[in-house]
Amino acid sequence: MKKMTTLLGVLAVALTLSACNTVKGVGRDVKAGGQAVENAATKAQQ
Repeated sequence: MKKMTTLLGVLAVALTLSACNTVKGVGRDVKAGGQAVENAATKAQQ
């Protein structure tokens, strides 16, 4: 029973860390997309 609890704990930590990295990556992608739109708008104004 103790091994099963430990295994579930380790799995929960691994999933939490991977989810954190995924959200961080999505944030970077959204930021890059916003920057591209801003650059295109600046070029269109000129």
